[in-house]
Amino acid sequence: MISNQRGMTLIGFLFMLAAAVFVAYIGMKLVPIYLNHYSIVASLKGIADEPDAANMSEARLRDLLSRRFQTSYVKHIRARDIEVIRGRPLQVIAEYEVRVDLIGNIDGVVSFRRVQAIE
Repeated sequence: MISNQRGMTLIGFLFMLAAAVFVAYIGMKLVPIYLNHYSIVASLKGIADEPDAANMSEARLRDLLSRRFQTSYVKHIRARDIEVIRGRPLQVIAEYEVRVDLIGNIDGVVSFRRVQAIE
């Protein structure tokens, strides 16, 4: 009687474990960056929902953004880095990139660009 082996070898299991650990490590490095970006998006949407936001001065818009960024613990960008373009509609542009150390001299770079129209 011949029996067939079932299951994974130790080497195969170690490769799978190494791949899972690598993916978890990259996720631990990148997820906070994306959570921070969603805080920035929420702040921009909050400014757009302000009454009469389209008629506010650029300094007032930056002040409101600065307060929202501070409350949301936003990193990687400051209110003075936000570009405000007057026109129909008023546009507030957040464009930035985040660089994170991964392994040794290998960095991960994540670029973001968010345009929020204010009516």
